[in-house]
Amino acid sequence: MKLSATVAAVLFAASALPAAAQVSDGKVKIGILNDQSGVYADFGGKWSVEAAKMAVEDFGGKVLDAPVEIVSADHQNKPDIASNIARQWYDTGQVDSIMELTTSSVALAVQGLSKEKKKIDIVTGAATTELTGKQCSPYGFHWVYDTNALAVGTGGALVKQGGDTWFFLTADYAFGYSLEAQVTKFVTGQGGSVAGSVRHPLSNADYSSFLLQAQSSGAKVIGLANAGLDTANAIKQASEFGIVEGGQRLAALLFTLSEVHGLGLQAAQGLSLTEGFYWDRDDDSRAFSQRFFDRTQRMPNMVHAGTYSAVTQYLKAIKAAGSDDTEKVAAKLHEMKVDDVFGRGASVGKNGRLIYDMYLMEVKKPEESTKPWDYYKVVATVPGDQAYIKPSESGCPLAQ
Repeated sequence: MKLSATVAAVLFAASALPAAAQVSDGKVKIGILNDQSGVYADFGGKWSVEAAKMAVEDFGGKVLDAPVEIVSADHQNKPDIASNIARQWYDTGQVDSIMELTTSSVALAVQGLSKEKKKIDIVTGAATTELTGKQCSPYGFHWVYDTNALAVGTGGALVKQGGDTWFFLTADYAFGYSLEAQVTKFVTGQGGSVAGSVRHPLSNADYSSFLLQAQSSGAKVIGLANAGLDTANAIKQASEFGIVEGGQRLAALLFTLSEVHGLGLQAAQGLSLTEGFYWDRDDDSRAFSQRFFDRTQRMPNMVHAGTYSAVTQYLKAIKAAGSDDTEKVAAKLHEMKVDDVFGRGASVGKNGRLIYDMYLMEVKKPEESTKPWDYYKVVATVPGDQAYIKPSESGCPLAQ
């Protein structure tokens, strides 16, 4: 009888253990790894960290009774630095998942390491389709835009509007190459042509020689296959050269609300661009964005809103799985629908690509803006199944 009573007591104690026992290390730790001091600091940066913290707070600060912690670091747009930070986080920092990962070369490096370590990574700040293509991972997810969606959105719209000859100013790294290739494929597929291209280094200051080549090409559209301050600087200098006044159009192939704000409507007016989120889209987006503004003094772009969504969905997946075990959580992330302020009725493909609608925007003229941060006209909605490569055609072995 004494032994039976002891066994019963042990079983009762085990059944009474808190749900946090299903969470490794007694907590869930999420790392936001991005550029916080360089060319993409406004694109994601510390604002993505705030979006992640906001998601945790809105979730209640806990999942399965375990506290949720956000840590962050600046990878300086260098894959080796990013990999070293990620390895340290995984090996000794008790980090369960890494997110944001601005810069394609960084995202590919960290996704490869995450696959090796069997950890989940959710990319919200990088563009290359390789993340869900040949270099896909069972634990890797691509949550916001990619180069194909930008090509379909911005490139497709301008060809239909008569912009059928292009010249590219391209950032000299994986993201720039991929974006130029995707837009070129789409432009030529629609009957357009490419007059030429020139590559520039990351964090370039002087675009005069590149812009003169673009101007002399006679192309109707100058495609800026770069991002962040590189795009902003190119647009400013294009204005000084009178390129738009001369009849050519500028297509900012990766430009967000943050960069438009920094540039100002006078310089940015008339730009065509594609984003996956706009703060003034509807009542829900306005309410969310106002709360974000209250803590950051800026409206969110698609990277910020996407990071909020990714963190929230990750926590929902842990709750649904009843554990933070990587295999179980990854399965739930693939299985669960996404229906939040960022992604309406969205779903995750077998290759880890979140499939959701994108929006073609035109930047307003100064006289068209009626309130602070009123920068965009939504020209068209690009359905998710058109914006993104079908998982079965992505080259990802997991989707075959």
